[in-house]
Amino acid sequence: MAAAATVASSLPSIPATRSRNSSFFSPTSVATTSSSSSACRKVGLRMPCRAMVQQAAQGAPAAYAKEMERLSAKESLLLAFKDAGGFEALVTGKLTEVQQIDVNERITGLERLNPTTRPTTSPYLEGRWNFEWFGAGSPGLFAARLLFQRFPSNLANLSNMDVVIKEGKARVTANMKLLYSIESTVTLSSQLTVEGPLRMKEEYVEGILETPKVIEETVPEQLKGVLGQAISTVQQLPVPIRDVIAGGLRVPLSGTFQRLFLISYLDEEILIMRDAAGVPEVLTRLEAPALAIPEVVSEYES
Repeated sequence: MAAAATVASSLPSIPATRSRNSSFFSPTSVATTSSSSSACRKVGLRMPCRAMVQQAAQGAPAAYAKEMERLSAKESLLLAFKDAGGFEALVTGKLTEVQQIDVNERITGLERLNPTTRPTTSPYLEGRWNFEWFGAGSPGLFAARLLFQRFPSNLANLSNMDVVIKEGKARVTANMKLLYSIESTVTLSSQLTVEGPLRMKEEYVEGILETPKVIEETVPEQLKGVLGQAISTVQQLPVPIRDVIAGGLRVPLSGTFQRLFLISYLDEEILIMRDAAGVPEVLTRLEAPALAIPEVVSEYES
């Protein structure tokens, strides 16, 4: 009996009761399990906690798939512009109904995947943008159609239009070429006002018709004499008048034209706007702002 007592006293003490599930876990794993179980109880879930982990793991592939869908929609829209004939076909009215509906369908598909929830105050909005598409209600298309009504398409060409957006102001520039040898630029300046997370108001301030520039190498022989007389006449004008002509023709536009539009899509490469009639304008980025601009949420005007 004494020997048995000696053996028993040499053995390590063992607790009388031990949890069936925690008997072989370290204190760290016990704490982790307890914390996870507590989290599950807080949200009222009866399913095992590993289901929550599985849902989180499934979220990453879903986000990746959505991003791939958005990039594919962007590429599809740009290809539709090219297939429709690009900017020239748009301003000359040479688009077919099938091409128009195809482009509009792809615009709608991309708008559905807009990644920017508050585009009017996003830093992505600022920069230099190129017009790829605009509808019948757009001031740009109105100016283009007016040009081609006055001049035959083989004598006048609107080569491109772009807009610079910075610090609440916009400057639209249209570059034209007449008679293959005279380049002219029309600039429209406007003030932008944020009226909501998607809505903005544009008020035109001034229009400038810059002095045409002549490309002498491309002037037809039958026009060189007339062109020389015109240049000689301008040079004989008084200096103040010559300075005015050199500075271009300025037309005040304050209070004459304004419009409301929504930004339905915005990322680092594409901007889509719709006017009050729902007509879309699609622009692609040419230049980003010189400095990164922090996103600031400003108060909206009602």
